[in-house]
Order: sequence, then structure tokens, then C-alpha cells
Amino acid sequence: MTRSTRAVVAWSQMWFMAVLGSPVFAAGHATPQETGRLLGAMTTEYPDWFKESFLEFGDDIKEAATGGKRLLVMFHQDGCPYCNALVERNLSQRHIEEKVRKHFDVVAVNMWGDRELLTMGGKSYTEKSFAQALRVQFTPTLIFFDESGNVVLRLNGYLPPQRFETALDYVAQKKEKEIAYREFAAARSLSPASGALNAEYFFSPPPHDLAMAAKAGKPIAVFFEQKQCPNCDRLHARAMQDPATREIVEQFTCVQLDMWANTPLVTPSGENTTARKWAKALDVNYAPSIVLFDPTGAEIIRSEAFFKVFHTQSIFDYVLSGGYKTEPSFQRFISTRAERIREQGKDVNIWK
Repeated sequence: MTRSTRAVVAWSQMWFMAVLGSPVFAAGHATPQETGRLLGAMTTEYPDWFKESFLEFGDDIKEAATGGKRLLVMFHQDGCPYCNALVERNLSQRHIEEKVRKHFDVVAVNMWGDRELLTMGGKSYTEKSFAQALRVQFTPTLIFFDESGNVVLRLNGYLPPQRFETALDYVAQKKEKEIAYREFAAARSLSPASGALNAEYFFSPPPHDLAMAAKAGKPIAVFFEQKQCPNCDRLHARAMQDPATREIVEQFTCVQLDMWANTPLVTPSGENTTARKWAKALDVNYAPSIVLFDPTGAEIIRSEAFFKVFHTQSIFDYVLSGGYKTEPSFQRFISTRAERIREQGKDVNIWK
């Protein structure tokens, strides 16, 4: 066990003793108990029309361009329920499958794999070292390349079918030459579910001076949302209603911003700006997006896709625990976190 893993494990033990009320030690010895179950992992059979690539991306990009297509690289991992949802909820819809096959060559990359690959510039990596170099923290992560090998769009995590199709259209229609993706996606947003932002007791009231908040020594969570946003409603109705989620989140300085409003604020770095301008500067493309900063005001990680309760808790835990300081891989962190919970006799459902 590495020093970084020991640090995360030790913190996880203390956190779960305090928050979940499950003692791990009694009289200096581990309490005997049954190991909890890991639930929600799913095996995925990827479509046979995905490209059988030699993982030489320069050649893949050229071959795609010759066929009037663009290259889409999908990072995945075994047991990932979000990867399963992409295949079985999104690509199972005929019109979405047809759109992907018409406009893209899809290459699957295992974020923990050992196959060798060559980048557009001819640099050699293994799959896992390439994922690390690109700071892939979620699966699926989808990276769309243009004909010159430039990244057009990156999707970090699973998007439901309608939002996924919006991304496909943006890249397939080469809209990056005309409009920023955030504006394109906003114009294609889902039908309204609620005409107001979702209030929470842990949101700090305005005025928002995040530079001052950073000096208080607490990590910061900025919820970029918008009105008439079904996915925002779903976040608050599900993940944010879980008691364990609230126990973690309330230990942050939490701010809710309408990503399209001109609400004045001071960023953690001390810049005077507005919510709309800051969202654009941070390249926040979706509502909801949660951007997490450490107590110094440095961005650590963000949630900008569809995540269930366990992953939402883990994203906050990653920052609150300081796990990011010793474990650069968020996926390894949540694996360790799940193992700690199970060792206390509790089930872990990663798809709840």
C-alpha cells in the first residue's frame, strides 16, 4: 500500500466513524463484521461497429476525415455503470446510433489499459498513461477531434440522450467555427421543469465574495445552475436530499449561481466579475455544474455530467478529505473509499 493510499484510507476511516456512525475500532482492534456488498457495477458489451484501431491517432484522424467523419475517442473502464448507460440508453436509440456512425469513427480506450498508442504528434503512451496525461477523472470521457487533430469538445462523464445528441450535432455540424458550445447547448436545452433555482439551506446568501470565503479556510463549492433546468431539479431532488451528502456538503462554503445571470461576485482569486462572465471563463457548459475549490481557492475538480448519489458524495469527499493531495486519480480515490465503506459492513451502491 502506498503512502497516498494509506492517507486516503486513514481519513476515510475517521470520516465514516463521525458521519455514518459506524465504529471501526473497539479497544484498539477492528470490530469483526461482514464485508458489505458492491452494487451497481455493470458489464458493458461495446458495439461491434466501434473502430478496431491500432491506436495510432494520427492515422485514425486522417482515415476519419477521408470518410467525411471526425474521430471520437471514448475512455471507459470495466464495471462502469455510466459507460453502460451510454451504450444501452443512448446508442441503443436508432437515430442516435445512426448519427454517430454517420459522422464519427469511435475508438474505445480503457483508462487502465496497457495497450500502446501514438498521439497525433507521434508521442507514445500506454492507455492508462495517456488517460493520466489528459487528466481523465470520469468514465465515460469522450473527446472529439477535428480533421487537424485539435480537440473540438470534451465530455467528462455521462450525458443523458438529449444532451448527448446536442454534443453530437455541435461537432458533426462543425459549429465550433460559429458559436461556443455553451451557447449552442443553451439554445437546445430541455423543456422547463421548474421556473426557479432550487434553494438549499447550505447556500450562502449574496453578496458573494469568494476571495474572503477562501480566507476562512473552508473548501468552496460553486453550483452553476439555471432556471427551467430539469437536471438541476433532479440533482436537488435526489443526490442533495441524501443525508450523507448533506453532511459532507455543509462543510463547504456553498454558493449557487445562475450561470446566465449578471450577478456580481468576487472569485476566489479576487477578481470582480459576474456569474455569467465567470461561467464563460471557467468553460462551464452545462447546468448543473459544480466546481470545487480547495481552501486556497484553487479549482480541484468539477461535476458537469449526470452522477448518482455515491459519485456526487465522492467528488465532495475528494476535496474535503484532502485526498486530491496524495491521490491524483479520482477513480482510485473512489475505489478506496468504496472499499473502506464495505469493510465497515455497509453496502456500496454506485448506481443509486
